[in-house]
Amino acid sequence: MINCAIIDDEPLAREGLANYVREVDFLNLTGLCENPLELLPLLNEQNTDLIFLDIQMPKMNGIDFLKVLQRPPMVVITTAYPTFALEGFQLNVLDYLLKPITFERFFKAAAKARDYHQLVNADSPRATDNYFFIKCGTKYEKVVFEDILYIEGMQNYVTIYTIKGKYVTMLSLKNLEEKLPANAFIRVHKSFIAAVGKIDGIEGNEIFVSGSRIPISRSYRDMVLEKVVFKRLIDKR
Repeated sequence: MINCAIIDDEPLAREGLANYVREVDFLNLTGLCENPLELLPLLNEQNTDLIFLDIQMPKMNGIDFLKVLQRPPMVVITTAYPTFALEGFQLNVLDYLLKPITFERFFKAAAKARDYHQLVNADSPRATDNYFFIKCGTKYEKVVFEDILYIEGMQNYVTIYTIKGKYVTMLSLKNLEEKLPANAFIRVHKSFIAAVGKIDGIEGNEIFVSGSRIPISRSYRDMVLEKVVFKRLIDKR
């Protein structure tokens, strides 16, 4: 079940979307808000997975609201203005619905949210698994653990660098980290995870991985040295 909230300053638009939500068996309506500021308590008090967000509203428009959210849930824009589509997708919205919204179009967006929610919340890979799938745009990509060099997180999406290329997908770094084998990967920075076996060297505040330099933060450095270097260090002693 996906918990969702609707934010729209037009009462008829709110009720229309609410009726659509009630028709979809995998959606659970947790809030109806006139403006984004009313949503904030819901985000703090309830587990809101998805928001249907209007753009042109008093006090704060939807785009500005998305920009200030630290970790936004899945977002489907609902608006009468097509001109904000590019900016919306740059903020990683899941879908962009133009009013008047038909139930068929609404259901398509809801199904997309369900598929993404299931992918993000899938069980961690078993020890015998050596790969996972992620969604990149409209394609599902297979990523083999052994191919991963390092992973960079930025807000609510990550870039996975592998020996075959890089993949960009809408996931948080924390969520992806939970799916990785702990013995094979290590957090080296708030925004970076490295494959232990692919680390070629460490110098100062940088880690070298297959020709790339990635930062290592002070808070992680001792742990990384202990796990990656000291257990295999040969010295004069």
